[in-house]
Amino acid sequence: MNRFTGKVVIVTGAGSGIGASTASRFLKENAAVVLNGRREDKLHTTAIGFDATKVLVHPGDVSDEAYVKQLVADTVSKFGRLDVLVNNAGMAAFGPFEQVTTEIWRKTMATDVDSVYFASREALPHLLATKGTIINLSSASGIGGDWGLSAYNAAKGAVTNFTRALALEYGSRGIRVNAVAPSLTSTEATVDLEKMEGVMTDFSTRLPIGRAASPDEIASVIAFLASDDAGFINGAILPIDGGLSASNGQPNFLKHLG
Repeated sequence: MNRFTGKVVIVTGAGSGIGASTASRFLKENAAVVLNGRREDKLHTTAIGFDATKVLVHPGDVSDEAYVKQLVADTVSKFGRLDVLVNNAGMAAFGPFEQVTTEIWRKTMATDVDSVYFASREALPHLLATKGTIINLSSASGIGGDWGLSAYNAAKGAVTNFTRALALEYGSRGIRVNAVAPSLTSTEATVDLEKMEGVMTDFSTRLPIGRAASPDEIASVIAFLASDDAGFINGAILPIDGGLSASNGQPNFLKHLG
């Protein structure tokens, strides 16, 4: 498929995991892609094998307002337009609430929420011109709460409702705004978690599909939401969770029936 021929896409957090897979997916579908992330070497790794004329490696911290202004300006300067913004950059800190310091709280909000605000605001004039789209990375943790992820829950909950608010304001002006809400996805960020046998056992009982998602599976849904195939989808928070949200939280009674 070449659904994005002539389109220009920014992907934040494109050096690894979901961001790298998403950037690769857009490049495979013939888009020009701006790769943002803090680690320049990782961004160059993501770009390997693709047409260099369609790639702009742009390292930087999207929680920095001045940097985000430059990111969007450089994108339009190089490629002449902007059609898709994927706000993927994020972080999470595990631990009980009483151990959440002000520094951890502020860093989580800056990375997960401020970055989405800055990028959406700067991209907006260009997306209005192209009737473009924004896809935000929320999370299953942005729809319900978790033990030990209070700051992340707060941040992703903000992304969820920010997505809905922008969808209401800009849908009639030609910009669609949606979010994906993945559950456990196998990335660099979950390596240690996936080594914890007890945690993975608990996940396997909660996820009807019985496994973690791959980054490519999330990227394929992001590409769908950005495409004309999703032209009437606006304001959606799409769970990519293997059926996790299908449960009302009660136990599996079938395990206890004779």
